[in-house]
Amino acid sequence: MLWPPPGSGQCHQPNLRQVAAVLENMHQSDQDIRNRLLIARLPAMPQILVKLIEHLQADDLGMPELAALIAKDAGMTGKLLAVANSSAYHRHTRSADLEQSLVALGTDMIKTLVISDSVFQTFNSFPHSNSIDLRAFWKHSLAAAVLARDVARSLDYAHPEEAYLAGLLHNVGRLALLAAAPKEYGFNFTARDDDDLCAVEQRTLQITHTEAGAWLIERWQLDSFLADAVLYHHEPSERLESSHPLIRIVRLAHVLSHHADDATMVNEAGALCGVDAAQAAKLIEKAARQVEQAAAHLGIDLAGADDIPSPPAWAPPPPADPVQQRLNEEVRNMVLVSEVGQSLARQQGESGLLDAMTRTARILFDFDSAVVLLENPTGQLLAGAPTFGAQRIAEFTLPLAKGGPVARSALERRPAFVQRARHHDQLGLAEEQLLRMLGTDSLVVVPLVAGPRCLGVLVGGVPGWQLPHCQRRERFMQAFGAQAASALENLLLERGHARRQLASVAEEFRDASRRVIHEVNNPLAIIKNYLSVLDGKLARQEPVGGELSILNEEIDRVGQLIGSLADQRTPDAVPRPLDAAKVVDDVLRLFRGSGYVPATTQVMARMEGDGAIEGDPDLLKQILVNLVKNAVEALGSRPAGRIEIVNRGHVNRERKVYLELVVSDNGPGLSREVLANLFSPVRSAKDGANAGANGNRGLGLSIVHGLVKQLDGHIACRSGSAGTSFEILLPAWSGAGAAPALPARALGSA
Repeated sequence: MLWPPPGSGQCHQPNLRQVAAVLENMHQSDQDIRNRLLIARLPAMPQILVKLIEHLQADDLGMPELAALIAKDAGMTGKLLAVANSSAYHRHTRSADLEQSLVALGTDMIKTLVISDSVFQTFNSFPHSNSIDLRAFWKHSLAAAVLARDVARSLDYAHPEEAYLAGLLHNVGRLALLAAAPKEYGFNFTARDDDDLCAVEQRTLQITHTEAGAWLIERWQLDSFLADAVLYHHEPSERLESSHPLIRIVRLAHVLSHHADDATMVNEAGALCGVDAAQAAKLIEKAARQVEQAAAHLGIDLAGADDIPSPPAWAPPPPADPVQQRLNEEVRNMVLVSEVGQSLARQQGESGLLDAMTRTARILFDFDSAVVLLENPTGQLLAGAPTFGAQRIAEFTLPLAKGGPVARSALERRPAFVQRARHHDQLGLAEEQLLRMLGTDSLVVVPLVAGPRCLGVLVGGVPGWQLPHCQRRERFMQAFGAQAASALENLLLERGHARRQLASVAEEFRDASRRVIHEVNNPLAIIKNYLSVLDGKLARQEPVGGELSILNEEIDRVGQLIGSLADQRTPDAVPRPLDAAKVVDDVLRLFRGSGYVPATTQVMARMEGDGAIEGDPDLLKQILVNLVKNAVEALGSRPAGRIEIVNRGHVNRERKVYLELVVSDNGPGLSREVLANLFSPVRSAKDGANAGANGNRGLGLSIVHGLVKQLDGHIACRSGSAGTSFEILLPAWSGAGAAPALPARALGSA
């Protein structure tokens, strides 16, 4: 949360506007600066300084080693040559080379310049260091460095250069806080460096500049007491009486550089190093000259540094109403959860969703790393779900039945907080593996609960010190887990829907294949019969032109039926007239002389009157062929069998005019059970007493029903002991020019 400096006149009671501001800076949640320190682009320590410290600690740094070290750094070489050739050191007109320059400067000055220039290069590399006036900061740092080195020499401390470096770095934590939180810390960066500043830092950022500085030095892996010296330079002097000399030296240097006017503090800090008030005054006077000299050598302009104000540290007033503050936090969490849910719902695919879940959890809860374990189909295991950068987790499984904190979290549907040191006896092999894979010492387990079901868990790795902070946000984590689980469940449902759609398409294709096979059998049977007739006529040297024409038509129809699998027929945009009598005539001609109709069966047609309808002639032909073929099969060798196709004229049904065609036979009829399921696509039962005329309960009549619907018609069946008839209503052609009706025709025994 952002605060203006004192006197701005703005009110800062918590409200929803502030919650919105926090939402815009989600990574700053709960004002915890540690995560931002981890991701801030803080500079690394220059290699030349690292090598220099290694040589100093090993006590093997002579002039040759110094020269070899400096020669590797072009910038540092130029800096030393410039100082050596300045009027303070150079007495000749001819410029000195590097070796001569080093001799002229002396070992102590070389070490001082290398350390100082390296540190100030580092200072200038901090983010936001160019956006604020650092003159006062540099002057205090140089003063503390010079004072620390002089005190170290008075104590015969073995490494005065280390003390000089510690003095330079004693306030580096303020730069780190400025880099990580420029808005929150910008005002207090220039504040007076005293205990009040540390208290304000702790209250507003939950970390002091001493802690931030020590953390940064430890990150630089400087193997010495430097980090401790920085960490404790604000500690009361009485607590440091038996501490390491470097800690006491830096404490005194800090007091002399920042609080020289406080006699009590000077005396207490001086007592740590055996320095009385008079000696302290001489050290301060001598340091002032050395600071000016060092600044000149380093090219740092300190003019006006003393005029920069150092106001007291400032913090916003604490919230007056803790209930209101908690309410604001709940509102913020609700808004965050809603936003997270919408964001996760927009993810495409399982891998994208899992990556978004882990990435969002790391941002919201400051996890160093995170993985997802999903319940397997049997509900007995949690199995790793691979995400970007965590592919190895795919081979990880955790049995739910064997207990352990992670399994209990999934079974009880409550977050779990696991620390290796505290819960060592409760950790199984699986938890130990997770700790190693995540590279952490503590785990936070967030169950993914959707309704009555736990889909799995999200496991985040955090440092041990962060667990209490995570526990305070348990309800927020549960809400996040519910949103993530909801998005995951929707994805699984969509995947199941897609699988069902694929299965449905496959089933539709199988049904279409069965229909095509059934329909192809009709023309194939007719072709087979015509081939037999053709063979007899050729043997008798009779004309076969009509038979060949029918064979060509039926072969074409076979091709059309097979092609319909890939090419679905679409209805014509403009309706066209169809002469039903002509189609009936084609069907009669098809069966005529084929030998398919037994000699005991007679097929007749009576198509008097207007037979014009709207539709596709191929579909009507397919309908009639199926019905006639089924009737022939139902009659079998029954004596005096009769099949009749009749035009019964027009029928008005629901204000629409239809032409009624009837295909009937005088077979034994259908049973009630067969009639009830007549048009269902079940297996045929043509054999047996219950089959009756047209008693095909199989795929053929289901296809007929579908074809009639394609023509926007209706079909019904009447059946009794006198026979069976199929009544077909087809849309009558309402325009002019319908074909004239054909005379009645009959097909019977020759």
